[in-house]
Amino acid sequence: MKYKFDHDFHIHSQLSLCSSDPEQNKDRIFQYAKDNKLNSICVTDHFWDDNVEGATNWYKIQNFEHLSEIKPLPSDDEVRFMFGCETDFTKDFILGISDKTFDLFDFVIIPTTHMHMVGFVIPEEAANSNELRAELWVKRLDELLSRPLPFHKIGIAHLTCPLFNNTSHENYLQTLDLLPASDLERIFSVCAEKGVGIELNMTDMSFEDSDADHVLRMYRIAKNCGCKFYCGSDTHHPEKFARAADVFNRAISLLDLSETDKFHIK
Repeated sequence: MKYKFDHDFHIHSQLSLCSSDPEQNKDRIFQYAKDNKLNSICVTDHFWDDNVEGATNWYKIQNFEHLSEIKPLPSDDEVRFMFGCETDFTKDFILGISDKTFDLFDFVIIPTTHMHMVGFVIPEEAANSNELRAELWVKRLDELLSRPLPFHKIGIAHLTCPLFNNTSHENYLQTLDLLPASDLERIFSVCAEKGVGIELNMTDMSFEDSDADHVLRMYRIAKNCGCKFYCGSDTHHPEKFARAADVFNRAISLLDLSETDKFHIK
């Protein structure tokens, strides 16, 4: 059976400082799920654990107390509305969530591609090098996957995020192409073994047709390695919800995904 777009596990509310949109509230997010006949959604506001050193001033504000302001979440017999977060992974491989805090969330998404955060996520010397950015893409995922984490409730966010190399569109595509197939096969085999979710991010999947092979190469490898995929709109403002179904259904068709390729939050 063809993979059905029936969930969204990466949604920001007004509590994420990069949103701060009063219209992006829990009731509007819930209505998006109802309008699109989604059976499960997860709010994943940006988060940094008070128990972990190394936060920027921007991240310090977005602690557990701040994220919890969205509770209680609406739900009914048709829609499961889960409480999650999006944390970060620094250039020194500091993960912004402690082991004990994982239990407070239904789902945790971890991006390794926030490489626009020069000095925090990547070192200064990598900023203008496609080769170093590609090397860091591999190194950062290797390091994350080596941790004893509860991968059954973790998603790896926007692996082909344009922020991976935002110096130019040409550099972005070139850097994707620099990722060795052998490293991708090795990494995604580990992802499949550990049961981590691989995100189909709406921004990542909104590519031009001419860019499809550059962007989709790693997802095709991930599929061949047995990885499981989830949809994440990464919306910060409600007007973006209108595009979700079209973008995800296009990606699903291009990757020829079936229901057996779907990641589920237990």
